Amino acid sequence: MLQINFIRENAKIVIEKLKIKNFDAALILDKILEVDKQRRHIQNETNSLEGELNSLSKQIGILFKEGKTEEANRMKEKTVLIKDKVKELNQRLNDRNKSLDDLLVQIPNIPHESTPAGTNSDHNLVIREGGSVPELMKGAMPHWELAARYKLIDFELGNKITGAGFPVYTGRGAKLQRALINFFLDENQNAGYEEVLPPLMVNEDSGFGTGQLPDKEGQMYHVTSDNFYLIPTAEVPVTNIYRDIILDESEFPIKKTSYTPCFRREAGSYGKDVRGLNRLHQFDKVEIVQIQHPDKSYKTLEEMVLHVESLIQKLNLPYRIMQLCGGDLSFASALTYDFEVFSAAQKKWLEVSSVSNFESFQANRLKLRYRDKSSKKPVLAHTLNGSALALPRIVAALLENNQTTKGISVPDVLQSFTGFDTIR
Repeated sequence: MLQINFIRENAKIVIEKLKIKNFDAALILDKILEVDKQRRHIQNETNSLEGELNSLSKQIGILFKEGKTEEANRMKEKTVLIKDKVKELNQRLNDRNKSLDDLLVQIPNIPHESTPAGTNSDHNLVIREGGSVPELMKGAMPHWELAARYKLIDFELGNKITGAGFPVYTGRGAKLQRALINFFLDENQNAGYEEVLPPLMVNEDSGFGTGQLPDKEGQMYHVTSDNFYLIPTAEVPVTNIYRDIILDESEFPIKKTSYTPCFRREAGSYGKDVRGLNRLHQFDKVEIVQIQHPDKSYKTLEEMVLHVESLIQKLNLPYRIMQLCGGDLSFASALTYDFEVFSAAQKKWLEVSSVSNFESFQANRLKLRYRDKSSKKPVLAHTLNGSALALPRIVAALLENNQTTKGISVPDVLQSFTGFDTIR
């Protein structure tokens, strides 16, 4: 959520920058500024009356001490009227504050100045590419056929137990899944991230804090009887560890990693790349989260990108890194890099990670601040996160790209976790 002070002082800049996200902010900003003007007028009037009350209270005390009871009582009657007026003003102020908050949450984060214009993924920029696309043998199979042949994943069984998009991993497929999770967690810990195992459900405040609510409630599974939401990513519970916290500047950077199952309804995406592991309702992902000083967050973003890149390189997968255009940026992100790996049998690029800097947008919702060394005042921190990595499409690419006439080769870095070098 953007700060009202920033909007008030930079309304024209906000309107222009949000055009990059294809968001027309002019009308809603006019409403915000009008409500803010009313709110501040009411606040000033309230402050003035409260100041008058304090002054009258002192005078009444003096009058009683001087024995001027009748005059003191007349003043007390006046304070009753003022208190009633203050009560009325506070109610109006609460109403304006709520109206302002309801408007502010509709404004997306402004994009970083380097964000290219564009309406969809076709306009994303390729930053760099790595690895080499393998030449597959004749008769090479897509991963869903390989999964059935080697009894690694049972999609039909998942459909029976729950529904489409909930696969069952079996045998060496389950072992490969666990190997990847352990490999990613170990690599993240070696890079200085502390492991966290959070709850898989969050409350409304947590969903609001990281920007999933009210923007993406239709994409989240909602446990209505308890008003909890199944997490779409570990980013939500892990970042919310620091909701309503004032940090010491010396605590930066805060680095956390977490493995969790993730749950997404994927509403509106039916029929789009849904074969096999390409699009699921439940999937495993390892996440990295950082909370950083605003002056260092973009350097941190580049470090996180390099770290995720190293994971893909160690798996020997062909990849490319994309900088998202304005139209493809999430509601809360200021700058995002997507990682895609090439799935050789499907002959397509598959997204496996997004690494984003949210600047102070999430922190403002979370009330996540640090105490500035020089001013001693609380200042909003910056939050960042990234997938390191999402498993389904990594598994799809590993199975397809490493298939041979003798089975599926397991990358060297995973063999100590799997206990086997080939899936036969």
